[in-house]
Amino acid sequence: MTAGSAVAGDLLVHLRRARDLIDRDYAQPLDLTKLASAAGMSKFHFLRCFASTYGLTPAAYLTERRIERAQDLLRATNLTVTEVCGLVGYASLGSFSNRFTQLVGMSPSAYQARWASTGGPRIPGCFIFMHGLSDRSPISGNAARSDKAQSPDRG
Repeated sequence: MTAGSAVAGDLLVHLRRARDLIDRDYAQPLDLTKLASAAGMSKFHFLRCFASTYGLTPAAYLTERRIERAQDLLRATNLTVTEVCGLVGYASLGSFSNRFTQLVGMSPSAYQARWASTGGPRIPGCFIFMHGLSDRSPISGNAARSDKAQSPDRG
């Protein structure tokens, strides 16, 4: 039996909608109710279908997405582990470090140190925050872009 064979084909569109929500808003608080609502399903049916289709529960998928993004930020930027923790949606540095270590096999600081010694130049954290490259900023990225679009003579 393949991963998606237990779920009717017409449900896949709805499951993808919820998975896309996780991919897009991974740093925001997402719960089963919100994800099931995005898929247009009851939360328990959604949970069963999602796990059957993707091989992970929605919570496990969300965790993997957050840790993947943390790996990107730790490799490419000079942000601190604490800053990365907040940017990817964790409120607790301890929880973040534990999950990161479980999934990656080393602590976030060890991972960052490994890449700092072998990688190229790192993007300054101020640039990440200033240009919204972290995917999260204090104001909505869309609002910031629409202000710039409306006022092209802003310098």
